[in-house]
Amino acid sequence: MDILEFVIAPEQQNERIDKAAASFGEDWSRTQVQQWIKEGLLTVNDAPVKTNYKCQANDKIEITLPEPEELDVVPEEMNLEIYYEDSDVLVVNKPRGMVVHPAPGHLTGTLVNGLMAHCTDLSGINGVLRPGIVHRIDKDTSGLLMVAKNDMAHESLVNQLVEKTVTRRYKAIVHGVIQHDQGTIDAPIGRDKQDRQSMTVTKAGGKDAVTHFKVLERFKDFSYIECQLETGRTHQIRVHMKYIGFPLAGDPKYGPRKTLEIGGQALHAGILGFVHPRTGEYLEFEAPLPEEFTTLLEQLKNNR
Repeated sequence: MDILEFVIAPEQQNERIDKAAASFGEDWSRTQVQQWIKEGLLTVNDAPVKTNYKCQANDKIEITLPEPEELDVVPEEMNLEIYYEDSDVLVVNKPRGMVVHPAPGHLTGTLVNGLMAHCTDLSGINGVLRPGIVHRIDKDTSGLLMVAKNDMAHESLVNQLVEKTVTRRYKAIVHGVIQHDQGTIDAPIGRDKQDRQSMTVTKAGGKDAVTHFKVLERFKDFSYIECQLETGRTHQIRVHMKYIGFPLAGDPKYGPRKTLEIGGQALHAGILGFVHPRTGEYLEFEAPLPEEFTTLLEQLKNNR
């Protein structure tokens, strides 16, 4: 069993322990934390507490994580759009609305379920729930992903991501008319202390994040842009564009309350390039914009 320790920050003073503790884990729910408290797996200052305990600044939280249950990820036949495949790597175009890998409570319909039906040789470095997955894109972002079919390929692709040599270019539609033709956003990203389910630009605990962008076309109230990632933080483009005042159209989490109803953020991972782990050859792939994205562009052009 893993034992994790946390300290309550001053801004969490008087917060319920279940809410405060849930904020420390990206995938933890309050219900899950409440169960840990009932089972005596969570203590405050080395003593058990009730779920309605009000936290005090500098309280020491200790959580003994139970061993994870074995989860059976079932292969599912899907019509995957495979752009490239050999014995080491696979490149797939993920549609909008599809989750990349299973998580507790969400074990079916993911890209991994489809990949497991398509091929049996996926790297095991990321465990049973994320076989082959080297990097992710959000559920409502469409576009290209590279998948490792063995551990050698996985390590190579991860190292390329760390060394910032992977080409990742996205197309996006944002609110507002960006006057300058290009720019770079260099601002650290970390978890939002006010909303632990969201990310934000922050120096306190934030990790380096760099996004380059250029304007492709301007409309009445929107801009069509291309973003190139230098780093790959969670929600990076969505957070960075909000930070400079041009949030993504349709983004339910980081966009304005009044945005376009298009089923999620207008973001497409269109170009992906990397060095093949075995041959050393540079490979680059491009996936066209999905239909709903091109339809939105046409509507914006007509409204102009």
